[in-house]
Amino acid sequence: MKVAVRRARAGDAQAMSELAQRAYADYVPRIGLRPAPMDADYAHAIGADEAWVVDGDDGALAGLLVLQPRRDDVLLENVAVDPAYQGRGIGRALLDLAEQRAREMGLGAIELFTHSLMTENQQIYEHRGYVRTAQVDEEGFNRFYYRKELP
Repeated sequence: MKVAVRRARAGDAQAMSELAQRAYADYVPRIGLRPAPMDADYAHAIGADEAWVVDGDDGALAGLLVLQPRRDDVLLENVAVDPAYQGRGIGRALLDLAEQRAREMGLGAIELFTHSLMTENQQIYEHRGYVRTAQVDEEGFNRFYYRKELP
C-alpha cells in the first residue's frame, strides 16, 4: 500500500486528538495513566512543530507524526497509527519520513521516548536501529529514551 503523508493543517487538530485517543487507549490499563499523547495540544503542534498526517479511507485520520527540530537532532514527539489501520505500512512510512526530514534539516539524529511498558514500540524502534540511551522517571511516567544516528 502506498502511504500518502501530508502536512497537518489547523483543521486537523481535533482529528489528531481523536486518533491519539484510539491509538493509545489500550495502554491506559497497562500503565495506569493516560499516555501523554492522549492529552497533547495538537493545535500547538501544528503551529509550532512539524506535524504530519495520513488520511484514512473512512474520513478519520489513519496516522500522525509530530517532530520537534532541536539544535543537534529531531525529537520524534509522537507517532501513532489508528488500530484499524495497523499493519498497512503507515507507521513505517511515518518513521521513514521522520528520518528524511531530519536529514533535510541537516540534523544527524532522531531522539524519542516511550513508556517502559510499551514493549511493542520498543521492539519496533530497536528493529529500526534506535538505541536505548536512558531510563527516566518524569511526569509520572517511566520512560525509555532512544536515539538513532542517521548516516
